[in-house]
Amino acid sequence: MEINRLSQLRARAYENMLAIATCNYPESVPDCNGRSTVFDGVAYLPEMEGFRDTCILEAGGEEGIYLAELDLDHLRKYRKSEVHGNAYRRPEKYGVLTSAEIREPFIRSDRR
Repeated sequence: MEINRLSQLRARAYENMLAIATCNYPESVPDCNGRSTVFDGVAYLPEMEGFRDTCILEAGGEEGIYLAELDLDHLRKYRKSEVHGNAYRRPEKYGVLTSAEIREPFIRSDRR
């Protein structure tokens, strides 16, 4: 859970307006550093000026049990009212994303 991974998670929560929770091994495990996280996906609150950080929990490196409260009703309401919610959806294009067809330049001679 280094800065680039945390930035990816924050971005996905923001872009998709959804909550993301991650669980990582503690720093006592080789190549791990703890820092389990919860991002709530709500970047703006009507009562706040400006934006807010979607990260509502970032644990330390030690092993433990961490709790974060997610208000799913608030998240659903937020998704209905924000411009990113439905304004730019293009479900007619989803088939392209889920197609198993492989086209150039992604065809490899060593394809399994």
